[in-house]
Amino acid sequence: MFYFILFLIFIFGAIIGSFLNCLIWRLHEKKTILGRSMCLRCRKQIAWHDNIPILSFIILQGKCRHCEKRISQQYPAVEIITGVLFVAAIISDLKLAIGDGELIIAQITNYKLLITIIRDWFIISIMIIIFIYDLRWYLILDAVTLPACAVVFIFNLLLGFNWQNLLISGIIGSSFFLLQFIISRGKWIGGGDIRLGLLMGFALGWPMILTALYVAYISGSIIGIYLLIFKKKKLSSKIPFGIFLTTATVITLFWGEQLVSFYWGLFI
Repeated sequence: MFYFILFLIFIFGAIIGSFLNCLIWRLHEKKTILGRSMCLRCRKQIAWHDNIPILSFIILQGKCRHCEKRISQQYPAVEIITGVLFVAAIISDLKLAIGDGELIIAQITNYKLLITIIRDWFIISIMIIIFIYDLRWYLILDAVTLPACAVVFIFNLLLGFNWQNLLISGIIGSSFFLLQFIISRGKWIGGGDIRLGLLMGFALGWPMILTALYVAYISGSIIGIYLLIFKKKKLSSKIPFGIFLTTATVITLFWGEQLVSFYWGLFI
């Protein structure tokens, strides 16, 4: 029963991941979220049975039924990752390693836990949108970050966060990038990073925003050095830093306290 419920949560996450894929494309094409999905190559509408998360990609062998052109692996990847992260959020929020279905259901009926789970699923979804969009088009959309800031702020107020803590954390997150933007005159950091820093602050609060920034810059430095050594990038090349910030936000959301404890344990 326990694993069956987690499987259902994974399926739900994969369905949300399918929606996120659609939303990312429609944001880029500046289209409404309403309307049927279509193949990006031949523009034929996709039947419902060809739009089942993960399964349809496997059945169609990664090709459009109509034009037989390759479907981007982004689609199943986002669906799988969203499903896995939704399950990880449940396990993290309920602090379960193993148990039964009744235990999960009993805990989810707790008001704060339910709000926490919904909040975490929302944050995960927003971070996936930002990650993919920045990876593909080197841009972080205000149309995504600014509404998400308001929603996450309200979620955390409902969970009992101090509004001053959230405000200070948001100011620190955005100011960190604003300072770099001013010093470099926009060469190091884009304006979207400033708004993403605000969102991270509202999502994580103080002092977890510092943990997320630390994780982002460490991981970004490691990947950057790797790309330079193996000549995948040049010093003058652009790197979408939003992918490191979003990843660090999700990591901190799940394991922020453990990371802080581990870090201080190295010096104590």
